[in-house]
Amino acid sequence: MKQLEHTEQVNLMQWWALACHGFGLHENTLFAIPNGGARNAITGMNLKREGVRAGVPDLFLAWANRQYGGLFIEMKKSKGGRVSDAQKLYLDLLAESGYKVAVCHGWLEAKASIEAYLK
Repeated sequence: MKQLEHTEQVNLMQWWALACHGFGLHENTLFAIPNGGARNAITGMNLKREGVRAGVPDLFLAWANRQYGGLFIEMKKSKGGRVSDAQKLYLDLLAESGYKVAVCHGWLEAKASIEAYLK
């Protein structure tokens, strides 16, 4: 994950640590899926064998609402950032499977997506 995306995601998780209680949820209902980052070939091969898949969104809110089974969030930096082909594939697959998906440019957009999802 690029540094700017990292900072945005950290800001979101800091907000969530406080805000989750207002929604009646445990902090651990929102968690990161650490697919990105540089790894050596052996680690990469082992992770692939364990089921790590390119394109899986960065975060998952494991809470069903009236319409969806949970919310997947793909974080991007607040200015710019594009969704890769692998990410598009996963976002479409997850949406077809009954999950809400969001591509969020910056933590404030992700915060708004979470708030809208939980209302």
